[in-house]
Amino acid sequence: MFEDFLNALANFRRQKMRTTLSVLGVIIGVASVIVIMSMGQSSTKQIQDTFGNAGLDMVNISGGFMRRSRDAVSLQFNENFRENLFANVRNIKKIWYKNSLSATISFGETSVNGSCEAVETGYLEAYSMQLESGRFFSVTENLFGAQKIILGKEYADLLFPSGDGVGKKVLVTADKISFGFEVVGILKEQNTGMENSSSATYIPRGFYAKKIKPNPEAATIMVQAVSNEFSTQLVSDITEYCKELTGTEGSVWVNSMQTMIEQMNKITNSLSVMLAAIAAISLLVGGIGIMNIMIVTVTERRQEIGIRKALGASPNIIRRQFLIESAAITVMGGIAGIAFGILITLALEYVRSLSFTVSTTSCFISFFFSVFVGIIFGFSPASRAAKLDPVDALNGE
Repeated sequence: MFEDFLNALANFRRQKMRTTLSVLGVIIGVASVIVIMSMGQSSTKQIQDTFGNAGLDMVNISGGFMRRSRDAVSLQFNENFRENLFANVRNIKKIWYKNSLSATISFGETSVNGSCEAVETGYLEAYSMQLESGRFFSVTENLFGAQKIILGKEYADLLFPSGDGVGKKVLVTADKISFGFEVVGILKEQNTGMENSSSATYIPRGFYAKKIKPNPEAATIMVQAVSNEFSTQLVSDITEYCKELTGTEGSVWVNSMQTMIEQMNKITNSLSVMLAAIAAISLLVGGIGIMNIMIVTVTERRQEIGIRKALGASPNIIRRQFLIESAAITVMGGIAGIAFGILITLALEYVRSLSFTVSTTSCFISFFFSVFVGIIFGFSPASRAAKLDPVDALNGE
Protein backbone atom coordinates (compact mmCIF):
# COMPACT_ATOMS: atom_id res chain seq x y z
CA MET A 1 0.00 0.00 0.00
CA PHE A 2 2.87 2.36 0.78
CA GLU A 3 4.37 1.56 -2.63
CA ASP A 4 1.06 2.47 -4.23
CA PHE A 5 1.13 5.78 -2.37
CA LEU A 6 4.65 6.54 -3.63
CA ASN A 7 3.58 5.65 -7.18
CA ALA A 8 0.62 8.02 -6.79
CA LEU A 9 2.96 10.86 -5.80
CA ALA A 10 5.15 10.10 -8.81
CA ASN A 11 2.12 10.26 -11.11
CA PHE A 12 1.11 13.57 -9.53
CA ARG A 13 4.52 15.05 -10.32
CA ARG A 14 4.19 14.00 -13.94
CA GLN A 15 0.74 15.61 -14.18
CA LYS A 16 1.26 18.74 -12.06
CA MET A 17 -1.37 20.95 -13.67
CA ARG A 18 -4.05 18.25 -13.61
CA THR A 19 -3.28 17.39 -9.98
CA THR A 20 -3.29 21.05 -8.94
CA LEU A 21 -6.71 21.64 -10.47
CA SER A 22 -8.06 18.51 -8.77
CA VAL A 23 -6.64 19.48 -5.39
CA LEU A 24 -7.88 23.07 -5.70
CA GLY A 25 -11.56 22.09 -5.39
CA VAL A 26 -10.83 20.14 -2.21
CA ILE A 27 -8.77 23.02 -0.74
CA ILE A 28 -11.58 25.52 -1.34
CA GLY A 29 -14.19 23.22 0.19
CA VAL A 30 -12.19 22.34 3.31
CA ALA A 31 -11.06 25.95 3.88
CA SER A 32 -14.62 27.25 3.46
CA VAL A 33 -16.01 24.87 6.07
CA ILE A 34 -13.25 25.75 8.56
CA VAL A 35 -13.62 29.51 8.05
CA ILE A 36 -17.41 29.48 8.44
CA MET A 37 -17.42 27.23 11.52
CA SER A 38 -14.53 29.12 13.14
CA MET A 39 -16.15 32.51 12.54
CA GLY A 40 -19.37 31.20 14.07
CA GLN A 41 -17.43 29.98 17.09
CA SER A 42 -15.69 33.35 17.39
CA SER A 43 -19.02 35.18 17.18
CA THR A 44 -20.41 32.97 19.95
CA LYS A 45 -17.39 33.75 22.12
CA GLN A 46 -17.80 37.46 21.37
CA ILE A 47 -21.43 37.32 22.52
CA GLN A 48 -20.38 35.68 25.78
CA ASP A 49 -17.58 38.21 26.30
CA THR A 50 -19.95 41.10 25.58
CA PHE A 51 -22.38 40.04 28.27
CA GLY A 52 -19.69 38.82 30.61
CA ASN A 53 -20.03 36.12 33.23
CA ALA A 54 -21.76 38.34 35.78
CA GLY A 55 -25.48 37.88 36.29
CA LEU A 56 -25.74 34.50 34.56
CA ASP A 57 -27.49 33.15 37.64
CA MET A 58 -30.04 36.01 37.69
CA VAL A 59 -33.61 35.84 36.38
CA ASN A 60 -35.55 39.01 35.58
CA ILE A 61 -39.31 39.29 36.21
CA SER A 62 -41.23 42.26 34.84
CA GLY A 63 -44.94 42.95 34.56
CA GLY A 64 -47.46 45.39 33.14
CA PHE A 65 -45.71 46.93 30.16
CA MET A 66 -44.48 43.52 28.97
CA ARG A 67 -47.95 41.97 28.68
CA ARG A 68 -48.38 39.66 25.73
CA SER A 69 -52.16 39.49 25.69
CA ARG A 70 -55.01 41.88 26.31
CA ASP A 71 -56.63 39.75 28.99
CA ALA A 72 -53.44 39.35 31.01
CA VAL A 73 -53.90 39.84 34.75
CA SER A 74 -51.37 42.03 36.54
CA LEU A 75 -49.58 40.60 39.55
CA GLN A 76 -48.75 42.70 42.57
CA PHE A 77 -45.03 42.53 43.24
CA ASN A 78 -45.35 42.99 47.00
CA GLU A 79 -43.82 41.16 49.95
CA ASN A 80 -46.46 38.43 49.81
CA PHE A 81 -45.48 37.66 46.23
CA ARG A 82 -41.81 37.45 47.25
CA GLU A 83 -42.57 35.01 50.07
CA ASN A 84 -44.86 32.83 47.95
CA LEU A 85 -42.44 32.77 45.03
CA PHE A 86 -39.60 31.65 47.26
CA ALA A 87 -41.78 28.98 48.88
CA ASN A 88 -43.26 27.53 45.68
CA VAL A 89 -40.44 27.64 43.14
CA ARG A 90 -37.33 25.53 43.62
CA ASN A 91 -33.66 26.46 43.10
CA ILE A 92 -34.08 30.09 44.26
CA LYS A 93 -31.22 31.46 46.33
CA LYS A 94 -32.34 35.07 46.80
CA ILE A 95 -35.00 37.51 45.57
CA TRP A 96 -34.38 41.25 45.13
CA TYR A 97 -36.90 43.96 44.44
CA LYS A 98 -35.96 46.94 42.30
CA ASN A 99 -37.53 50.21 41.18
CA SER A 100 -36.38 52.83 38.70
CA LEU A 101 -36.89 56.54 38.25
CA SER A 102 -35.72 59.08 35.71
CA ALA A 103 -33.48 61.61 37.39
CA THR A 104 -30.97 64.38 36.86
CA ILE A 105 -27.76 64.11 38.87
CA SER A 106 -25.91 67.39 39.40
CA PHE A 107 -22.60 68.44 40.89
CA GLY A 108 -21.80 72.11 40.64
CA GLU A 109 -22.61 73.22 37.13
CA THR A 110 -22.38 69.73 35.63
CA SER A 111 -25.50 67.57 35.21
CA VAL A 112 -26.24 64.16 33.72
CA ASN A 113 -29.63 62.65 32.91
CA GLY A 114 -30.37 58.99 33.26
CA SER A 115 -32.11 56.21 35.10
CA CYS A 116 -31.62 55.90 38.84
CA GLU A 117 -32.06 52.36 40.15
CA ALA A 118 -33.38 51.79 43.66
CA VAL A 119 -31.93 48.46 44.81
CA GLU A 120 -31.80 46.39 47.96
CA THR A 121 -28.67 45.61 49.95
CA GLY A 122 -26.55 42.88 48.37
CA TYR A 123 -28.00 43.22 44.89
CA LEU A 124 -24.92 44.82 43.33
CA GLU A 125 -22.63 42.31 45.00
CA ALA A 126 -24.77 39.42 43.72
CA TYR A 127 -24.38 40.83 40.21
CA SER A 128 -20.61 40.69 40.70
CA MET A 129 -20.32 44.45 40.34
CA GLN A 130 -16.83 45.71 41.15
CA LEU A 131 -15.93 49.00 42.77
CA GLU A 132 -13.23 51.30 41.52
CA SER A 133 -13.44 53.15 44.83
CA GLY A 134 -15.70 53.42 47.85
CA ARG A 135 -18.11 50.78 49.12
CA PHE A 136 -21.55 49.23 48.61
CA PHE A 137 -24.71 50.04 50.58
CA SER A 138 -25.00 48.69 54.10
CA VAL A 139 -28.06 46.95 55.53
CA THR A 140 -28.66 49.92 57.83
CA GLU A 141 -28.59 52.42 54.96
CA ASN A 142 -31.22 50.48 53.07
CA LEU A 143 -33.35 49.94 56.19
CA PHE A 144 -33.44 53.61 57.14
CA GLY A 145 -33.48 54.97 53.59
CA ALA A 146 -30.13 56.77 53.76
CA GLN A 147 -29.42 59.30 51.03
CA LYS A 148 -26.40 57.50 49.60
CA ILE A 149 -25.63 56.92 45.94
CA ILE A 150 -23.30 54.73 43.86
CA LEU A 151 -22.29 56.05 40.43
CA GLY A 152 -21.28 54.28 37.25
CA LYS A 153 -17.82 55.01 35.85
CA GLU A 154 -19.03 57.15 32.95
CA TYR A 155 -21.25 59.34 35.14
CA ALA A 156 -18.53 59.69 37.77
CA ASP A 157 -16.01 60.87 35.15
CA LEU A 158 -18.47 63.45 33.84
CA LEU A 159 -19.40 64.80 37.26
CA PHE A 160 -15.90 64.59 38.80
CA PRO A 161 -13.36 65.00 35.98
CA SER A 162 -10.63 66.03 38.41
CA GLY A 163 -10.69 62.90 40.56
CA ASP A 164 -12.51 60.54 42.90
CA GLY A 165 -16.03 61.62 43.78
CA VAL A 166 -16.43 59.38 46.85
CA GLY A 167 -17.57 61.46 49.81
CA LYS A 168 -18.84 64.33 47.69
CA LYS A 169 -22.45 65.51 47.65
CA VAL A 170 -24.59 65.42 44.49
CA LEU A 171 -28.11 66.68 43.83
CA VAL A 172 -30.63 64.18 42.48
CA THR A 173 -33.76 65.68 40.93
CA ALA A 174 -36.76 63.49 40.13
CA ASP A 175 -40.26 64.78 39.32
CA LYS A 176 -39.07 68.35 40.07
CA ILE A 177 -38.12 67.34 43.62
CA SER A 178 -34.43 67.48 44.60
CA PHE A 179 -32.58 65.44 47.19
CA GLY A 180 -29.00 65.64 48.35
CA PHE A 181 -27.01 62.37 48.17
CA GLU A 182 -23.54 61.41 49.32
CA VAL A 183 -21.48 59.41 46.83
CA VAL A 184 -20.29 56.26 48.62
CA GLY A 185 -19.00 54.26 45.66
CA ILE A 186 -17.80 54.40 42.04
CA LEU A 187 -18.30 51.27 39.92
CA LYS A 188 -15.67 49.81 37.61
CA GLU A 189 -16.51 49.63 33.92
CA GLN A 190 -17.22 45.99 33.15
CA ASN A 191 -19.54 43.63 31.27
CA THR A 192 -22.29 42.77 33.71
CA GLY A 193 -25.10 41.34 31.63
CA MET A 194 -28.39 43.20 32.11
CA GLU A 195 -26.88 45.79 34.45
CA ASN A 196 -24.93 48.77 33.14
CA SER A 197 -21.92 49.53 35.31
CA SER A 198 -20.87 52.50 33.18
CA SER A 199 -23.86 54.84 32.82
CA ALA A 200 -25.90 53.91 35.87
CA THR A 201 -26.70 55.23 39.32
CA TYR A 202 -27.93 53.27 42.31
CA ILE A 203 -29.67 54.37 45.51
CA PRO A 204 -31.03 52.34 48.45
CA ARG A 205 -34.55 51.04 47.82
CA GLY A 206 -35.33 52.00 51.40
CA PHE A 207 -34.99 55.67 50.42
CA TYR A 208 -37.29 55.15 47.44
CA ALA A 209 -39.91 53.54 49.70
CA LYS A 210 -39.75 56.33 52.28
CA LYS A 211 -39.34 59.49 50.20
CA ILE A 212 -40.44 58.73 46.62
CA LYS A 213 -43.29 56.22 46.87
CA PRO A 214 -44.33 54.76 50.24
CA ASN A 215 -44.79 50.97 50.34
CA PRO A 216 -44.11 50.55 46.63
CA GLU A 217 -44.56 47.44 44.58
CA ALA A 218 -41.43 46.41 42.75
CA ALA A 219 -41.20 47.37 39.10
CA THR A 220 -38.68 44.59 38.51
CA ILE A 221 -37.83 41.46 40.44
CA MET A 222 -34.40 39.88 40.21
CA VAL A 223 -34.27 36.23 41.26
CA GLN A 224 -30.91 34.61 41.90
CA ALA A 225 -30.68 30.90 41.14
CA VAL A 226 -28.65 28.59 43.35
CA SER A 227 -26.39 28.02 40.32
CA ASN A 228 -26.01 29.15 36.69
CA GLU A 229 -27.15 25.77 35.45
CA PHE A 230 -30.62 26.29 36.95
CA SER A 231 -31.24 29.71 35.37
CA THR A 232 -32.91 28.45 32.20
CA GLN A 233 -35.15 26.03 34.09
CA LEU A 234 -35.96 28.74 36.63
CA VAL A 235 -37.33 30.94 33.84
CA SER A 236 -39.77 28.19 32.87
CA ASP A 237 -40.72 27.41 36.48
CA ILE A 238 -41.44 31.06 37.35
CA THR A 239 -43.42 31.58 34.16
CA GLU A 240 -45.54 28.53 34.92
CA TYR A 241 -46.03 29.60 38.56
CA CYS A 242 -47.25 33.07 37.53
CA LYS A 243 -49.56 31.51 34.95
CA GLU A 244 -51.12 29.37 37.69
CA LEU A 245 -51.58 32.44 39.90
CA THR A 246 -53.35 34.54 37.28
CA GLY A 247 -54.91 31.89 35.07
CA THR A 248 -53.62 33.71 31.99
CA GLU A 249 -50.44 33.86 29.97
CA GLY A 250 -48.52 37.07 29.51
CA SER A 251 -49.13 38.52 32.98
CA VAL A 252 -45.34 38.69 33.47
CA TRP A 253 -42.28 38.63 31.30
CA VAL A 254 -39.51 36.36 32.61
CA ASN A 255 -36.05 36.13 31.12
CA SER A 256 -32.44 35.61 32.08
CA MET A 257 -29.07 36.45 30.61
CA GLN A 258 -28.23 32.74 30.48
CA THR A 259 -31.37 32.03 28.45
CA MET A 260 -30.66 34.91 26.06
CA ILE A 261 -27.08 33.74 25.52
CA GLU A 262 -28.23 30.16 24.91
CA GLN A 263 -30.80 31.33 22.36
CA MET A 264 -28.25 33.48 20.53
CA ASN A 265 -25.76 30.61 20.58
CA LYS A 266 -28.37 28.30 19.04
CA ILE A 267 -29.06 30.81 16.27
CA THR A 268 -25.35 31.34 15.61
CA ASN A 269 -24.62 27.60 15.61
CA SER A 270 -27.57 26.86 13.32
CA LEU A 271 -26.42 29.49 10.83
CA SER A 272 -22.84 28.20 10.98
CA VAL A 273 -23.93 24.61 10.35
CA MET A 274 -26.20 25.67 7.48
CA LEU A 275 -23.47 27.75 5.83
CA ALA A 276 -20.89 24.99 6.42
CA ALA A 277 -23.24 22.51 4.74
CA ILE A 278 -23.51 24.84 1.75
CA ALA A 279 -19.71 25.18 1.69
CA ALA A 280 -19.38 21.39 1.86
CA ILE A 281 -21.15 21.19 -1.51
CA SER A 282 -17.92 22.47 -3.04
CA LEU A 283 -16.26 19.31 -1.69
CA LEU A 284 -18.78 17.24 -3.63
CA VAL A 285 -18.07 19.31 -6.73
CA GLY A 286 -14.38 18.70 -6.13
CA GLY A 287 -15.13 14.98 -5.82
CA ILE A 288 -16.80 15.01 -9.23
CA GLY A 289 -13.72 16.72 -10.64
CA ILE A 290 -11.51 14.03 -9.08
CA MET A 291 -13.68 11.31 -10.62
CA ASN A 292 -13.35 12.88 -14.07
CA ILE A 293 -9.58 13.20 -13.69
CA MET A 294 -9.29 9.59 -12.53
CA ILE A 295 -11.34 8.36 -15.51
CA VAL A 296 -8.94 10.19 -17.83
CA THR A 297 -5.99 8.75 -15.89
CA VAL A 298 -7.33 5.20 -16.23
CA THR A 299 -7.81 5.72 -19.99
CA GLU A 300 -4.27 7.05 -20.42
CA ARG A 301 -2.72 4.21 -18.41
CA ARG A 302 -4.51 1.29 -20.03
CA GLN A 303 -1.28 -0.32 -21.19
CA GLU A 304 0.26 0.01 -17.70
CA ILE A 305 -2.82 -1.69 -16.27
CA GLY A 306 -2.60 -4.42 -18.93
CA ILE A 307 1.08 -5.08 -18.15
CA ARG A 308 0.40 -5.32 -14.40
CA LYS A 309 -2.50 -7.71 -14.98
CA ALA A 310 -0.40 -9.80 -17.37
CA LEU A 311 2.25 -10.07 -14.64
CA GLY A 312 -0.34 -11.40 -12.19
CA ALA A 313 -1.83 -8.33 -10.52
CA SER A 314 -5.36 -9.10 -9.30
CA PRO A 315 -8.35 -6.76 -9.84
CA ASN A 316 -8.26 -5.91 -6.12
CA ILE A 317 -4.65 -4.73 -6.40
CA ILE A 318 -5.46 -2.56 -9.43
CA ARG A 319 -8.57 -1.17 -7.69
CA ARG A 320 -6.56 -0.40 -4.55
CA GLN A 321 -3.87 1.38 -6.58
CA PHE A 322 -6.32 3.87 -8.11
CA LEU A 323 -8.30 4.28 -4.90
CA ILE A 324 -5.09 5.25 -3.12
CA GLU A 325 -4.34 7.78 -5.85
CA SER A 326 -7.82 9.27 -5.49
CA ALA A 327 -7.55 9.36 -1.69
CA ALA A 328 -4.05 10.86 -1.88
CA ILE A 329 -5.40 13.83 -3.86
CA THR A 330 -8.00 14.57 -1.17
CA VAL A 331 -5.48 14.03 1.65
CA MET A 332 -3.19 16.65 0.14
CA GLY A 333 -6.13 18.93 -0.55
CA GLY A 334 -7.45 18.42 2.98
CA ILE A 335 -4.13 19.29 4.64
CA ALA A 336 -3.66 22.35 2.42
CA GLY A 337 -7.30 23.34 3.00
CA ILE A 338 -6.85 23.22 6.78
CA ALA A 339 -3.77 25.43 6.53
CA PHE A 340 -5.51 27.95 4.26
CA GLY A 341 -8.66 27.86 6.39
CA ILE A 342 -6.70 28.70 9.55
CA LEU A 343 -4.81 31.52 7.80
CA ILE A 344 -8.01 33.03 6.36
CA THR A 345 -9.73 32.75 9.76
CA LEU A 346 -6.79 34.46 11.43
CA ALA A 347 -6.89 37.29 8.89
CA LEU A 348 -10.66 37.81 9.16
CA GLU A 349 -10.66 37.74 12.96
CA TYR A 350 -7.76 40.20 13.02
CA VAL A 351 -9.71 42.58 10.76
CA ARG A 352 -12.86 42.20 12.91
CA SER A 353 -10.82 42.52 16.14
CA LEU A 354 -12.02 39.15 17.41
CA SER A 355 -10.07 36.72 19.55
CA PHE A 356 -8.45 33.99 17.43
CA THR A 357 -10.60 30.87 17.58
CA VAL A 358 -10.35 27.92 15.20
CA SER A 359 -12.92 25.16 15.33
CA THR A 360 -10.89 21.96 15.68
CA THR A 361 -14.07 19.97 15.12
CA SER A 362 -14.55 21.56 11.70
CA CYS A 363 -10.91 20.77 10.82
CA PHE A 364 -11.36 17.06 11.56
CA ILE A 365 -14.80 16.80 9.99
CA SER A 366 -13.89 18.62 6.78
CA PHE A 367 -10.63 16.67 6.41
CA PHE A 368 -12.16 13.21 6.85
CA PHE A 369 -15.16 14.18 4.73
CA SER A 370 -12.82 15.23 1.92
CA VAL A 371 -10.99 11.88 2.12
CA PHE A 372 -14.35 10.09 2.14
CA VAL A 373 -15.41 12.04 -0.95
CA GLY A 374 -12.16 11.11 -2.69
CA ILE A 375 -12.67 7.41 -1.99
CA ILE A 376 -16.34 7.43 -3.02
CA PHE A 377 -15.80 9.34 -6.26
CA GLY A 378 -12.62 7.42 -7.00
CA PHE A 379 -14.27 4.04 -6.61
CA SER A 380 -15.95 4.05 -10.03
CA PRO A 381 -12.77 4.80 -12.03
CA ALA A 382 -10.83 2.32 -9.86
CA SER A 383 -13.40 -0.41 -10.50
CA ARG A 384 -13.28 0.42 -14.19
CA ALA A 385 -9.52 -0.09 -14.18
CA ALA A 386 -9.86 -3.34 -12.23
CA LYS A 387 -12.33 -4.76 -14.79
CA LEU A 388 -10.13 -4.07 -17.85
CA ASP A 389 -9.22 -7.13 -19.89
CA PRO A 390 -5.41 -7.36 -20.04
CA VAL A 391 -5.41 -8.20 -23.77
CA ASP A 392 -7.63 -5.25 -24.66
CA ALA A 393 -5.63 -3.00 -22.34
CA LEU A 394 -2.31 -3.98 -23.97
CA ASN A 395 -3.77 -3.43 -27.42
CA GLY A 396 -4.78 0.08 -26.28
CA GLU A 397 -8.48 -0.53 -27.13
